[in-house]
Amino acid sequence: MRYSNSISFRVWGRYALFSDPLTRIGGEKFTYPIPTYQAIKGILESIYWKPTFIWVPDAIRVMNEIETESKGVRPVKYNDGTNDLSIYTYLSNVSYKVKAHFEWNMLRSDLEADRNENKHYFIAKRMLERGGRRDIFLGTRECQGYVEPCDFEEGTGVYDGTPSIAFGAMVHGITYADESGDGNMYERLWNPVMKNGVIEFVPPDKCEIVRPIHGQHSKKFILGENMSTCDDLYEEAAK
Repeated sequence: MRYSNSISFRVWGRYALFSDPLTRIGGEKFTYPIPTYQAIKGILESIYWKPTFIWVPDAIRVMNEIETESKGVRPVKYNDGTNDLSIYTYLSNVSYKVKAHFEWNMLRSDLEADRNENKHYFIAKRMLERGGRRDIFLGTRECQGYVEPCDFEEGTGVYDGTPSIAFGAMVHGITYADESGDGNMYERLWNPVMKNGVIEFVPPDKCEIVRPIHGQHSKKFILGENMSTCDDLYEEAAK
């Protein structure tokens, strides 16, 4: 592993829907062919997360064939509360292997006392073994996912040995105010390429296309009051 605090795991599920969140306000929904950086980051945060650090997905390996399935659904209209008919297109039978590590959120100087890399790493691995601290979702609430530790290189993926595949411009992720440092939320875009079934993520600060969404205030955390210390969570995880 490149980073001493790296983890690798397999995530899978019957359905997944990865898309630009700005397009999900009503109407039809259509998935990207691969997970976004933000979707993988959300899975990592469901496994284990604290505002003390930031999860950084490094790469994903696509294990199953990319297939879609469309369904007719009846979402609630926002203007009058009645139902409408829409078509949602999901990825089906998905399985990915993920490599990721965490870095301290240096903008949260108020949580400096909580920066214990060894304990956070132990808790993350223990929570991964237990299937995550919170429920795992594959892009959206109705797509249940599951995780387990794995060797990233082990096993055979359906796209191993295939030529490079470019997916065009896609959403990379969201930069929230507690990570931007300027009180604003941003959306990032990039152009992913899959090589031999593996997609290497670029870090957020390397995304060439960044557009502002709106202003945002960071939530305040106080150790021992509205947030548990890593020492407390370490003892809990060790049981």
